[in-house]
Amino acid sequence: MGNRYEFIAPCHFGLEAVCKREIADLGYEIVKVEDGKVTFAGDMEALVRANIFLRTTQRILLKVAEFKAVTFEELFQNVKKVPWEEYFPSDARFWVTKATSVKSKLFSPSDIQSIVKKAMVERMKEHYHINWFEEDGEDYPVRVIIYKDVVTIGLDTSGESLHKRGYRRMVSKAPIEETLAAALIKLTPWNKNRILVDPFCGSGTFPIEAAMMGVNIAPGMHREFQAQRWENIVSPKLFARGFEEAESLVDLSVEMDIQGYDIDPSAVRMARENAQRAGVDHMIHLQQRPVSALSHPGKYGFIITNPPYGERLEEKADLPELYRTIGDRFAKLDTWSMYLITSYEDAQNAIGKKADKNRKIYNGMIKTYYYQYIGPKPPRREQRTSEI
Repeated sequence: MGNRYEFIAPCHFGLEAVCKREIADLGYEIVKVEDGKVTFAGDMEALVRANIFLRTTQRILLKVAEFKAVTFEELFQNVKKVPWEEYFPSDARFWVTKATSVKSKLFSPSDIQSIVKKAMVERMKEHYHINWFEEDGEDYPVRVIIYKDVVTIGLDTSGESLHKRGYRRMVSKAPIEETLAAALIKLTPWNKNRILVDPFCGSGTFPIEAAMMGVNIAPGMHREFQAQRWENIVSPKLFARGFEEAESLVDLSVEMDIQGYDIDPSAVRMARENAQRAGVDHMIHLQQRPVSALSHPGKYGFIITNPPYGERLEEKADLPELYRTIGDRFAKLDTWSMYLITSYEDAQNAIGKKADKNRKIYNGMIKTYYYQYIGPKPPRREQRTSEI
């Protein structure tokens, strides 16, 4: 293995540009951007820092091979050519955790998984001169992505998906994933000096993710990663250094105006516990309150929210009234901006105003729209005062 590696950062469809910008801001070279994933290059420190600091990717894959295959024989032979012994010790537990195929001749995930595993075993047999592998060592999960007959193989360095920051043990109904919430906040001009309100906060994901950004708490600071157990690939010193860097960047002296409401008292309770675990409970005001009571004396604030869609929670019949109320309350906040993700097709009509921008984003398998109502910028003097 050389000193320059390629890594794959899968992300939500429609949010590749946000993920790309985050990776570039960390200082790494973007190799290519495709639907639902960004490939970047760096050294082993990049693997560590990407896992700890990136807010909008699902996981970090260490890319080990890329080739074209239209038959299972081609797949087998190309996988067998990969120097797996450079990645796996002889006692490694290695398997294909997930195989996806889009617009390709090879399309059965279970067949792809078993053939890739078989080819890896054959390569390992030849190198280690062993016929049977106990696989009682560390886990080395492998992912296979086939798109238009091009096979990409990566080692999953994250383990549990990166949306698991460690703060959300309790989940309200239909939660929004942390990685998606962070990406949606990053699509807005919000910063720590501006007001943020989420009137459908549920378990608190939007307010918590915003507060973590404001005080610079890295999303991976309080969790473990699969690659921490791979001392044959990544030096433990690199992880120690990465966590130290993350600690040194936190600034808990920041004061912010972030509020979350929900009509459901149990959701608000959950949000408080989650905020406490994330270390930002003193920065967020959470309260039981219906959207009809949404108001704020401040100017130039942001509403960023994930209201009920109808598909999951509310009866469809309730939606027009609910979105009308959102529109009414927003209209009274005349200098504010509103960013709202929903799959409710008639949202703009019910709100009573067409969005300035609209972005299609897939939330799981649900096609949603991110409606962006962009308010005025604060006058320069006010901006400066709020920054002092």
